[in-house]
Amino acid sequence: MEITKKTACELGKMIKERKISAVEALTEQLAVIKKRDPEYQCYLTIAEEEALKEAKKVQKEIDDGMYADSLLAGVPIAIKDNICTKGIKTTCASKMLDDFIPPYDATVMKRLKEAGCITIGKVNMDEFAMGSTTETSYFKQTKNPWDVTRVPGGSSGGAAAAVAAEEAFIALGSDTGGSIRQPSSFCGVTGIKPTYGTVSRYGLIAYASSLDQIGPIGRDVTDCATLLETIAGGDPYDSTCVAAKSSSYRAALKDDVSGMRIGIPNGYFKEGLDCEVKEQVLKAAEVLSQKGAKVEFFDLPASEYAIPAYYVIASAEASSNLSRFDGVKYGYRTSEFENLKELYEKTRSEGFGDEVKRRMMIGAFVLSSGYYDAYYNKALKVKATIKKAFDQAFASYDMILGPTASTTAPKLGESLSDPLKMYLGDIYTVSVNLAGLPAISIPCGEDKKGMPVGMQLIGKPFEEATILQAAYSFEQTRGYKRPMIDERKIR
Repeated sequence: MEITKKTACELGKMIKERKISAVEALTEQLAVIKKRDPEYQCYLTIAEEEALKEAKKVQKEIDDGMYADSLLAGVPIAIKDNICTKGIKTTCASKMLDDFIPPYDATVMKRLKEAGCITIGKVNMDEFAMGSTTETSYFKQTKNPWDVTRVPGGSSGGAAAAVAAEEAFIALGSDTGGSIRQPSSFCGVTGIKPTYGTVSRYGLIAYASSLDQIGPIGRDVTDCATLLETIAGGDPYDSTCVAAKSSSYRAALKDDVSGMRIGIPNGYFKEGLDCEVKEQVLKAAEVLSQKGAKVEFFDLPASEYAIPAYYVIASAEASSNLSRFDGVKYGYRTSEFENLKELYEKTRSEGFGDEVKRRMMIGAFVLSSGYYDAYYNKALKVKATIKKAFDQAFASYDMILGPTASTTAPKLGESLSDPLKMYLGDIYTVSVNLAGLPAISIPCGEDKKGMPVGMQLIGKPFEEATILQAAYSFEQTRGYKRPMIDERKIR
């Protein structure tokens, strides 16, 4: 099991140097999953047969000299269950798609295969990515490897928990309002939400199309930069995807922040932020300052309006995107109905969970006649105001620093009892999606109970390299810390 403690890039190097084969690495990973997943509940589908077949194929190709430029050839990877995988179930953690097997691969999956990565399985998430705890999943509750009485975050909680629990070397998640960064913070791993348009959304089952982005979750900055480099780039199947200025993200991994201008919004450290989270994030800011960065506080206007604007826009787009699930074309269909109207009503009532229904109803309301201007149109104006505020901030700063989440991981069941409180927990992340910016969450400490705290670095559009460099430099001061997993206590 020692091999599964390696980072993805360390494993990739070992495979390339013939110290271990892709099949041996996959077999080790599968053994850990079978032992630990009954406790942590990270996976919805384990594609063991397909993965072993692919690992044998990739190893032969490595032996034949292929994948010379790939640093991840032969490395097993976990995929969030809203990313389409040809021949492997993709459920969005919903009863609605319980038996859906895509006939095609998402663009990111094609690029992973071209790099020689091995898809080990699909990981749990909040249903249709709607939630912040991975508790709205129809199938199971994923638990935080640092403390199984706590949530892993969401909606990419299965991906973050799998990486932390050493059930995956690296994973792909999606981020609509913090769904990569917040679970990365809760689980003590690193996650990147790229600039909107950096990574193709083709094959990502949409929640909110103007906000969604696919991104990596790994144990360190190097793994995340390497995976992002693998999946980034223009795509003719996604008109919103653009070719970035540079996709050489690994080249930015230098231990040097001297001269970097880092701004900290005053509003990020007011009421609502846990005092222990505040302490750890400010300590991290001081570390960057001591390493030569110029760190100062400033005012970021309109940030207090991000939550309501986000939930209006995201819910409106979700209401539209999820209208396709009607029991006619594919997915779940109710067993008894007398007419088309009843087919729609019963299928959707039975197929969707409470949180998805709540957001679709909000979306339908804000788009309805008489309320469009009062809510949706106004939210779009707020979105533009938030983007302008960030643009003005970036005239003075290279990046913005703050907490990823206002608390460490809450107890299981706490958040679902108060949905409004759960929504407010996204206060530091949603504005990044509204403005289409890149951001990274990196572990920066723990609270008194030993739970991880994440620091967020927000960058200018398509300048992922800058925040990766700063995150990498900070990482050199503390390294990766793994949860204490007692194998004897795992059933």
